[in-house]
Amino acid sequence: MSVFDIIRNSLLAGLGMQEKVREFVDELVKKGELSESQGAKIVKEWSEKAEKSTEDLSKGLNEAVTSALDKIKFSTKEDIDALHRKIDDLTARIAKIEGTKE
Repeated sequence: MSVFDIIRNSLLAGLGMQEKVREFVDELVKKGELSESQGAKIVKEWSEKAEKSTEDLSKGLNEAVTSALDKIKFSTKEDIDALHRKIDDLTARIAKIEGTKE
């Protein structure tokens, strides 16, 4: 199972859990054990905490991916463009030395 699959499944499980919390609170409201305002407050608080957890997970994942990519040291477009300029300069210098036109 890939990291993507693990994260995807975790997020989907979180969404499923949010629906279960809503159903549970709705049931308590129907039974009269909670008022509608209490139920709405509980669902809102739980949703906010779940959203914060998702944001924290996303931030952590972004930091991990960024760190991994930094360690791999992929060439950037700027790096490649700089190499092309150096090659062009060297090609022109060689042509000049050899007395040929490029």
